[in-house]
Amino acid sequence: MIEASALKKRFGEVQAVHDVTLSARDGEITGLLGPNGAGKSTTLRIISTAIRADSGSVSVDGIDVAAQPREARLAMGVMPHNAGLYPRLSGRENIRYFGELNGLGGEPLDKAIQRLVERLEMEAFVDRPAKGYSQGQRLKTALARAMVHGPGNLILDEPTSGLDVMATRALRELIRDLRRDGYCILFSSHVMQEVAALCDRIVIIAHGRVVARGRPDELLAELGTDNLEEAFVRAIAREDGEVPA
Repeated sequence: MIEASALKKRFGEVQAVHDVTLSARDGEITGLLGPNGAGKSTTLRIISTAIRADSGSVSVDGIDVAAQPREARLAMGVMPHNAGLYPRLSGRENIRYFGELNGLGGEPLDKAIQRLVERLEMEAFVDRPAKGYSQGQRLKTALARAMVHGPGNLILDEPTSGLDVMATRALRELIRDLRRDGYCILFSSHVMQEVAALCDRIVIIAHGRVVARGRPDELLAELGTDNLEEAFVRAIAREDGEVPA
């Protein structure tokens, strides 16, 4: 379980995150939704220990990420928006490197990698250099890298960005499988179709603040519409003090 409370983060004159509180539960997919520049990626970077909040707190499975960052990282798998693979290494070598960074080695690491290669159907490309991978192959490798150390929590930043229709469908089904396995999944997106297809809970952020949260049906009722895209527009407009068309 991931819990964030009253997060704030400033970069110079820019207040990227004003006051974000959210929770993501085990066995559920929680979507972090918002327009570009809303503070989604900054919030995920704080949760994943990539940067420190100016104030507020985050815990992952009860571990305070500021006080125990290494322990918190072991409980999380993170797939950033840019997969960031080492292009001269093969997919297997990329995965192995991250497993070693998280304390795995020897036969346990070999078995963990092979399980992921089979689960993600990577056999055809995993031993080729990552430089020539398609976007779908890159994302599968990045996801395997995030999962290799066996975390119970996954943070995915716009996981289907750049994928074709078939790759997007396959990744969505995999994310659903991970939910059935009990993973806590927190992902950001600005694609309403993706959120509607996957999420058990939704947190909408605008201008670095949470402007709406709840299950999809709760948000529809709160915002007076039967369409999630319209609910999103109304939540943002309400924050801006505007009346949506």
